[in-house]
Amino acid sequence: MIVELGHFALILALTLAVVQTFVPLIGAHKGWSNWMASADATAQAQVLLVGFSFAALTYAFVTSDFSLQLVYLNSHTDKPMLYKVTGVWGNHEGSLLLWVLILTLFGAMASWFGGNLPPSLKARVLSVQAAITVAFLLFILLTSNPFLRLEVPPFNGQDLNPLLQDPGLAFHPPFLYLGYVGLSMSFSFAVAALIEGRVDAAWGRWVRPWTLAAWVFLTIGIALGSWWAYYELGWGGFWFWDPVENASFMPWLISAALLHSAIVVEKREALKAWTILLAILAFGFSLIGAFIVRSGVLTSVHAFANDPERGVYLLAITGFFMGGALVLFSLRAGAMQAKGVFGIVSRESALVANNILLAVSAFVVFVGTVWPLVAELMFDRKLSVGPPFFNLAFPPFMIALAVLMPIGSMLSWKRGKLNTHQIPLAGLLAMSLAAGGLVWAIQTGQSLLGPAGLVLTLWVVVGSALDLWARTGRGDLTARLLRLTRLPRADWGKGISHMGLGLTVFGVTMLMAYQVEDIRIAQLNEPYQVGPYEITLQDVQQLEGPNYISTTAWIGITRDGREVTVLTPEKRVYPVAGMPTTEAAIDNGVTRDLYVVIGDPQANGGWAVRVYIKAWANWIWAGCIVMAFGGFLSLSDRRFRVAAGAGKTKSAKAEVPAE
Repeated sequence: MIVELGHFALILALTLAVVQTFVPLIGAHKGWSNWMASADATAQAQVLLVGFSFAALTYAFVTSDFSLQLVYLNSHTDKPMLYKVTGVWGNHEGSLLLWVLILTLFGAMASWFGGNLPPSLKARVLSVQAAITVAFLLFILLTSNPFLRLEVPPFNGQDLNPLLQDPGLAFHPPFLYLGYVGLSMSFSFAVAALIEGRVDAAWGRWVRPWTLAAWVFLTIGIALGSWWAYYELGWGGFWFWDPVENASFMPWLISAALLHSAIVVEKREALKAWTILLAILAFGFSLIGAFIVRSGVLTSVHAFANDPERGVYLLAITGFFMGGALVLFSLRAGAMQAKGVFGIVSRESALVANNILLAVSAFVVFVGTVWPLVAELMFDRKLSVGPPFFNLAFPPFMIALAVLMPIGSMLSWKRGKLNTHQIPLAGLLAMSLAAGGLVWAIQTGQSLLGPAGLVLTLWVVVGSALDLWARTGRGDLTARLLRLTRLPRADWGKGISHMGLGLTVFGVTMLMAYQVEDIRIAQLNEPYQVGPYEITLQDVQQLEGPNYISTTAWIGITRDGREVTVLTPEKRVYPVAGMPTTEAAIDNGVTRDLYVVIGDPQANGGWAVRVYIKAWANWIWAGCIVMAFGGFLSLSDRRFRVAAGAGKTKSAKAEVPAE
């Protein structure tokens, strides 16, 4: 009965979404306040209905209701409770329901926290958001219904994909969807502004917190996925330029560009058309990502479904919303004249350069991701675009961006002067080069990647700190420290996020430069040397887990005769799913990870063992955490939570009637 009610709630939510799509839009056009106000009630009712539907599906998974086809295909009675719950979104249909739940949640939040928005803009934003909801609810109900029943319920299910039975990946999709779907708000604001024919400083302020929230959640989601790939797949890597990885990375890059361009709209009322275009593209790339993940047109270990037929519907949704928004943009772009004028040397120019670098880097990732598909369709050729292409084409833009960061942050608005910042930047550059040269001298003959990464990290991190210090003005040390604590949270958030990017760059470059790898056939109780560590395969046993059978090894690691740790890597087999997995054992450290993987038994009685010394690996994810923390700190700034009343009044007077 609960399952049927969940199904009915989805249908009712679709009905309300259709009402919300048209009624507030007509009310905004006619100036009917009661019609515009209906958007609030319908938006809030939708999130309650979809939330109930999601809860009903979760109940079916928790109680192992195998009369529901989705539960039968993705659960099992012996599965741990955590993975029964996360199994709700560990499949195509359930993940789409989570997508719609987040979509309606953002719409309801716009209703709850949009009290300072002009009524007509708020009504149009909620109407566009509802239109997206209509499309995805139709997609779910017509092609991907999670509430289908089986005529004869089986006694047990087929279990969840073992690779998804992991805490890191359990929480990866929800955070990623909060980012993906969060960009729908930026899209809705952009389309609403195009309908009204007005983009001003107040609009830039309103759109920034939604974009920032989406960017923060994307950062967390991507980091969780990278961390999962690092320890779960057993390959020891953190990024493989897989199509699905790229599908989340592209909107992250575009949303970062959108964040910075919205600053220019807010501060200088410039880059209006470009910012609107970025808002359209950011959500558009999220839709493209959903298509890549679910259609099966590109091969990936992360794909939710291999169903080109359902992928066609997603492609149609993408084409409708992106195509419609771009047509509207082409009709309205001429009316969005920039008011602010700025010099070549200015913070505005630095932000423009920032946008160009981020947009081009996203385009490079897009071309590398879709080129195999294009080559097959147009030239009937099977091509593979892998890490060598991305590692060659992508880093130059990120290096240029990192070099630009401290300089651009310190420049003044409108007209800046480089000479006012030459002393701190010159000192920073000298220190960075000296530190890099020191590392190079110590490890002469090895890759230049390590020293270059250290130089770039110091440039970004110390440069961000100097930018914060420069905002304290002049005076004695005590007074400046006091002013430092009183800086706006948005300033602190920006600086901390930039520092986080620097830390991630440091982790990536150090790991790539100084990783040690050893693969061999190890015999029991015969030690061997890997770097400064002595490795001994002590024992191998077969153990039984909750829903798997494990081959577990005990590997002792010593250094200079002292025991460092005993690691227990595993090879698991899940009998129900009939699928093996590799569970790496990792001894985490600040400067290195000891990473051990057990392989297959050999004819001579030994075992295949892989040992890696991962230099500074954890700094990659530490940097992501710092970036996300900086974003949350900025979101807590009151200026992001409350739109300026003066801006609202001004924009209302400047409104251009829709044609």
